[in-house]
Amino acid sequence: MTMRRQTLTAWLLLLPAVLLLTVFTHGPALRTVVASFFTTPHGRIPSKFAGLDNYAHLIADPVFWQALRNNLVYAGITIPLSMALALVMALIVNDRLRGRGFLRMAYFTPTVLPLIAVANIWIFFYQPGFGLIDQIRGLLGLRASNLLGQGDSALYAISAVAVWKEAGFFMIFYLAALQNIPQSLIEAARLEGASRLQIFRRVTLPLLAPTTLFVAVNAVVNAFRLVDHIYQMTSGGPNNATTLLFYYLYQVGFQFWDTGYAATITTVLVLFLALISIGQFLLLDRKVHYQ
Repeated sequence: MTMRRQTLTAWLLLLPAVLLLTVFTHGPALRTVVASFFTTPHGRIPSKFAGLDNYAHLIADPVFWQALRNNLVYAGITIPLSMALALVMALIVNDRLRGRGFLRMAYFTPTVLPLIAVANIWIFFYQPGFGLIDQIRGLLGLRASNLLGQGDSALYAISAVAVWKEAGFFMIFYLAALQNIPQSLIEAARLEGASRLQIFRRVTLPLLAPTTLFVAVNAVVNAFRLVDHIYQMTSGGPNNATTLLFYYLYQVGFQFWDTGYAATITTVLVLFLALISIGQFLLLDRKVHYQ
């Protein structure tokens, strides 16, 4: 009787979370997968079963493949740079130095700003002729640039915005992990004559591995779901040079109002991210936890 009561109590405690996940996460996800096999309803014309037509359209869609290529480049830039910068900032503010509270606040401030506000700040930086970047270029005798208006530089320009925005968020996790490293290990390494670089490579960095895995998974997901700054800064241009998968999904679903095809893109994107995240844990989890 006691075991039954404990089991019933456990399920009752889980019930609110299960209901919320079912109603707001798993239910919509399942409906999205189902919708990807149907056409988009138009007015009085109901949706019809389309089989794999939406997926065939996706395979033949050049904009989708360009968005995927852009997103892979964007992820390849933002993930390592934001993680490396976050670790450097965490190491700086973890030391005992004057004004480290101010530094922590300064590093974390971009994270709490709305992404639309961040985009507007950087639009001012990138303004051709009179933006902050061109003002500095003018002092150096360089001509004005149009970083957001040129296809070969626009993607790198919005990547810089994402790195500036994300690094402060990841810094918090690294800082918490650094403060949990036993000081006895650091002191023992110093007594053995290890330099600061050797301590970092042989002691600090391995102990940060679980945090690095957690941050890496979040960084990958963020690299494929951020859309606000693209909408505000470039609208995917010029010539789809900054169109990422999530922004293309937004265009298809809310501008072109092709909900069936948008559901197909969503299904493929979620599956892609799930495979990457599962792969990260399967390949790295055992290594970072030394099992």
